[in-house]
Amino acid sequence: EVQLVESGGGLVQPGGSLRLSCAASGFTFIKYTMIWVRQAPGKEREWLSSVTKTGDAWYADSVKGRFNVSRDNAKNMVYLQMNNLKPEDTAVYYCAQIGRAPRGQGTQVTVSS
Repeated sequence: EVQLVESGGGLVQPGGSLRLSCAASGFTFIKYTMIWVRQAPGKEREWLSSVTKTGDAWYADSVKGRFNVSRDNAKNMVYLQMNNLKPEDTAVYYCAQIGRAPRGQGTQVTVSS
């Protein structure tokens, strides 16, 4: 069974940083490009970033230059380093296999002073 467990969210002031983690299990991790998405209340789910098995990464314009995605194939982990956070980054953040819906509970990120 595919399991994706996100962690690392919390309350942070504008301009602050957080590092999200995603622990993957139940599938051959290295075969999949992994993505991060987020969903804010009343808004559509938003794709943020993708990282291939070799570490090639892509970002949405909304987070480019502020977020950095990485993965550790030996540990089946995906990370999202988020810097210079803004109130509009407030959302629940999920990781997922590319082309699949998020399966985890997500982790709440709240950016507020």
